[in-house]
Amino acid sequence: MQAAMGLMRRMPPKHTETSLSALLSLLPDHSSDLLSQVDQPLQVLRDVDFEKEFILCEYNRDADSYRSPWSNKYHPPLEDGCLPSLELRKLEIEANDIFAIYRDQYYEGGISSVYMWEDDNEGFVACFLIKKGEGRRGYLQEGAWDAIHVIEVGPEQEGTTSYRLNSTVMLSLTTNNESSGSFSLSGSIRREMNMRLPLADGHLCNMGRMIEEMEGKMRNSLDQVYFGKTREMVCTLRPPSEVAQMRMPES
Repeated sequence: MQAAMGLMRRMPPKHTETSLSALLSLLPDHSSDLLSQVDQPLQVLRDVDFEKEFILCEYNRDADSYRSPWSNKYHPPLEDGCLPSLELRKLEIEANDIFAIYRDQYYEGGISSVYMWEDDNEGFVACFLIKKGEGRRGYLQEGAWDAIHVIEVGPEQEGTTSYRLNSTVMLSLTTNNESSGSFSLSGSIRREMNMRLPLADGHLCNMGRMIEEMEGKMRNSLDQVYFGKTREMVCTLRPPSEVAQMRMPES
């Protein structure tokens, strides 16, 4: 199992589904662990009742059906599917409305979904999802950004609550240019954050601040470390023509 997880961490996100399917056939006894621990690129389904799209993941899945955050119904229909309590459902509805505003401000579009459910420690778990895809634009042929934020909320203790945030971002893009040819880049980054915060402002404010801070850090890591190193390697292996001319010895 440890070797399988190490292998999946090194696979490009766009190959995750194929790689996971192969591992499931090799390790059928660990299928539940693999499905719960491996983050896959997010898929989208349409809620016909509300005419809205929602994101599919392991956290809103029951059997082969997925629960919509808009209608609170499973698609395809499932009679005995797990549902949040009435109180948690109200918080889930409010979270979806607020997170949609956050998505529009930071991503200028895309699709978002929030799911919540009770855990065994008198608290609850919340999953915030964002999927942003880009079609052909300039040199960009296609691109995708999938963000998964899972927050474990502990029980209240003396006016404070513990929050444990696990965030994963999967990025893939493909460019094509006559002068430089085609280029494909994909990868994922995962981070964790633990905080104990007062409940004066409510759960949604606390979770929102944590997600906003975490996404800022992850964007900086992707830009400075991953893209920075990629640019450095590409420019070293294939320096621009101006740099190449400067390096040529005088005849």
